[in-house]
Amino acid sequence: MVTLQLQQLSVPPGHRVILHDVSWQEFEAILEELGNHRASRLAYSQGTLEMRMPLPKHEKAKVIIGDLVKILLEELEIDCETFGSTTFKREDMAFGVEPDDCFYIQNHAQMIGKERIDLTVDPPPDLAIEVDVTSKTQLDAYEALGVPELWRYENSKLQINILQDGKYIESEISSIFPNLPIVEVIPRFVEQSRTGGRSPTLRVFRQWVKEEITQT
Repeated sequence: MVTLQLQQLSVPPGHRVILHDVSWQEFEAILEELGNHRASRLAYSQGTLEMRMPLPKHEKAKVIIGDLVKILLEELEIDCETFGSTTFKREDMAFGVEPDDCFYIQNHAQMIGKERIDLTVDPPPDLAIEVDVTSKTQLDAYEALGVPELWRYENSKLQINILQDGKYIESEISSIFPNLPIVEVIPRFVEQSRTGGRSPTLRVFRQWVKEEITQT
């Protein structure tokens, strides 16, 4: 058997590496060795570990979508707690995942001031966001951990997945923002930010939200 050191693995931007037969203890050790300040994202599903390295355009899309969600929540006066790319994991289920961004909304109050997440006690985030390909490893982890709503942005399109009976179903409507055309509007403003810039796009989006609220 050939044994490789973690430092020998190099994942180019836009690629991923999948490792099989990884124990939970090995997963925890890899998390510890890689640390929190890294660009790579990990997903663990019952012995399968996926490591992916996002492209710069992925990071820009992730940030702008997170900004759009924050504006929606602010204008609708919905409280939230943001946890970014926190590692969410449960040893008893053998699942772990790191979203591109995530929000506690319905359960925000109990997450105020939390610095460590224990999913045997704490709820999962109410909304998770993934940009680019969301693999089966990641989807299995989100389903198992019980994340109620997952947004998947890829190829300038947004897919909303709602958890029902432990499985995701695709939905045209967000359970968090049911009165707004999220599937249509989020991609539109993400693309607008690519050509018009972040700040002007967010200002236009905020105005759009205000107008939508007054009409509903």
